[in-house]
Amino acid sequence: MRLVKPKKFLGQHFLTDLSIAKDIADTVDAFPDIPVLEVGPGMGVMTQFLVTKPRQVKVVEIDFESVAYLRQHFPQLEENIIEDDFLKMHLERTFEGSPFVLTGNYPYNISSQIFFKMLEYKNLVPCCTGMIQKEVAERITAAPGSKTYGILSVLIQAWYNVEYLFTVHEHVFNPPPKVKSAVIRMTRNDTQELGCDERLFKRLVKTTFNQRRKTLRNNIRPLLGELDAERAKAGLPALDHTTFLQDEIFNKRPEQLSVAEFIELTNKVQKESPLPAPPLGEC
Repeated sequence: MRLVKPKKFLGQHFLTDLSIAKDIADTVDAFPDIPVLEVGPGMGVMTQFLVTKPRQVKVVEIDFESVAYLRQHFPQLEENIIEDDFLKMHLERTFEGSPFVLTGNYPYNISSQIFFKMLEYKNLVPCCTGMIQKEVAERITAAPGSKTYGILSVLIQAWYNVEYLFTVHEHVFNPPPKVKSAVIRMTRNDTQELGCDERLFKRLVKTTFNQRRKTLRNNIRPLLGELDAERAKAGLPALDHTTFLQDEIFNKRPEQLSVAEFIELTNKVQKESPLPAPPLGEC
């Protein structure tokens, strides 16, 4: 069977360096006793090293040509090749509700969406490793105060310890991307609950970073407006936020806040604009 042609619309850049592929595959060894789900295996350059490990390996691939190639070249995976869109999968069904390591040479165009999906299933994914665009890796691993610290940094670091493992240069791909890549590992931390409304926490983080150069006093106003509108629909009285916005924390910009400070701010906002509890079963 001929080689699979990389498809631009799928963000495919096939890794060609076997030593790097092995190094990435070996990052899953931080959790040696649970299954592995590889996203976007392509022609199996990483898969060939993953299947030698004494654990169950499944791969999920949306490209029908790649699926056909994998079925021909990895017959031992026949029952474990999932032809599907990872972003639409019910991950609790992948290993019958058991935890697994997530890994892959992730498509650049959906890597952030993959990690948001991981966060939805954080209790099933104790470890996530793989290769992404270097710029995204730097955002995920950035510390407060950094220009690259942002939404991904806060939401992932709230639940995972993150490591930037190594950089991968453009010439080891077909076709070569226009940017460098990086391999990272995210390991679930001990946090079980944030100590705040997690839905409001996500809304606050995303809202404040939408205008990251403004102070929190200015860029939190849209969220307060949304909460006021939700209160009005519930028949609750309007609020005056003038005094609330005098708090010193609002003199800062979002990139200056740690995860703990975002949690603190979430609780302040919730206290300022309490909403009725959602209906049972709504999340």
